Amino acid sequence: MARIKAAIAGGTGYTAGELLRILINHPEVEICSVLSTTSAGQSVASVHRDLFGETELKFTDKTGNPNVLFLCLGHGLSREFLTNNEISDNCKIIDLGNDFRVDSNFRKRDFVYGLCDLNRKKIERADSVANPGCFANAIQLGILPMLSKKLIDDDIHVTAITGSTGAGKKPSETGHFSYRESNISVYKPFTHQHLDEINKTIKSMTGSPIQVNFVPVRGDFTRGIFASIYTECDIALKDVIELYHAYYEKSPFVFISDEPISLKEVINTNKCLIHLELHNGYLHITSIIDNLVKGASGQAVENMNLMFSLDETTGLKLKSIAF
Repeated sequence: MARIKAAIAGGTGYTAGELLRILINHPEVEICSVLSTTSAGQSVASVHRDLFGETELKFTDKTGNPNVLFLCLGHGLSREFLTNNEISDNCKIIDLGNDFRVDSNFRKRDFVYGLCDLNRKKIERADSVANPGCFANAIQLGILPMLSKKLIDDDIHVTAITGSTGAGKKPSETGHFSYRESNISVYKPFTHQHLDEINKTIKSMTGSPIQVNFVPVRGDFTRGIFASIYTECDIALKDVIELYHAYYEKSPFVFISDEPISLKEVINTNKCLIHLELHNGYLHITSIIDNLVKGASGQAVENMNLMFSLDETTGLKLKSIAF
């Protein structure tokens, strides 16, 4: 079987860099082009320095003729790219931005929402996939089993902290080391853009909206998302745990931990770890992921594997860190 030819548009950012690290070592993939209009002709390793000695690829402004195109562009730019570039109908597309997560139709394509643990069968048949947002990924994985049985009647309360890479590579006032170091801050409380896709999932699974009170927090670390979620629950904890184990039985990257979890347990992996507790009639769910892997590029590769009938874990058995 010929290797999958992959192109990456928007090749200089954090998600593209993470995607390159995974795809360079993917046994079924050949990277045919890494697009950047501003860096065309430069070596990929000159931007992603950790890839020095790993690849001789150079940035280009030509898409070529790939089997799969990953869009790692800024939010709102994927539609513009697809409008201005000729992409074969036979090329599969995976968008890591937010252009198609809620409004999924574009010309002849209908983008399937790429949360594998929700839409695995649809993704297997898809030619276009909208990768979930990083916060949306962690939060939804935390509540999908409860939603699947329509067991949530109360508001869902979420506080989730993310690393600085979640803000993207472009410098900003709140992304500077001098701001982030030894500091945390709330941003976009109750209005974060990932709420739109979360609300869409909730309505599709339950038939009615549920209020999600989401407070995002900037963390003083580079990568990872730690989500603390709670909602009213009148079910015994052992029954909730059995439900989560059953729901994720065929999910190769989602694990239910009996012990409390910490962020470093998932960094540099495509795993999501979940811990469940019951307190005074409230179910507390801790859900953790690496925002650049399971929250972005690893999830995109997981989607690609399904779209090309590969084992879902191919290229994603990554080494975690403990300290």
